[in-house]
Formats: sequence, C-alpha cells, structure tokens
Amino acid sequence: QVYVSESGGGSVQAGGSLRLSCQVSSRSVCMGWFRQRPGKEREGVAGIFTLTGGTYYGDSVKGRFTLSQDNSKNTIYLQMNNLRPEDTAMYYCAAANRCFYNWDTEARYDTWGQGTQVTVSP
Repeated sequence: QVYVSESGGGSVQAGGSLRLSCQVSSRSVCMGWFRQRPGKEREGVAGIFTLTGGTYYGDSVKGRFTLSQDNSKNTIYLQMNNLRPEDTAMYYCAAANRCFYNWDTEARYDTWGQGTQVTVSP
C-alpha cells in the first residue's frame, strides 16, 4: 500500500512564500496537489508526471507556484511564491500509478495525504 505524507504548511503574509513537500512510500507515476478553500470544492493546483518531469498548473497559480521532484526521495515540492489571501486552503497531495483522466481530476489519483494547512493573511 502506498502512503502519502505532506509537510510545509504554515501561516504567511500576502506576498510571502512557502514550500510544501509530499513524500510517497514508493515511486508514483503521477502526483498532484489539490486544495480546498473554505466553502469551496477541492480543486487541482498542480500536477506532475514523474517519468518525464512534465508539470501542469491551475490558471490561478501559474507563474507563482512551481512543482519540482526529487526522485531519489520519492518527493515532490510545491514552491509557492507571491502568496495571496485567496490561496488560504488545506492543501492535499495525491499519487497514482495508473494515470487516467486529466491531472486536475480527483479520480486520477488513488492515494491521498491528510493535508497541510496554508494560511495567507492580508
């Protein structure tokens, strides 16, 4: 069974930066970050195809968030810069080895972490 563990959340002021980490217990082909903002449905933030390093981003985070990976550690990182109050959310990491559907579709992933909270104050 694959396990996913997130870390790196916290509280920052608008314009600040945070880096989230997501480690999986075994190599996963597809990984992604989702977030759930207060009163909103969970949405895709960024995804990565680990075999090629190809990355995908939601429109609201393009140019501000960057995904990277360290295959030796089975870990992906989400560097979040220029954070805004509307980025406040619980952030979840997800993983899969059979990568059906689009990267921002929850059904693509079969393993999810517990989430890490990101709070951005004005």
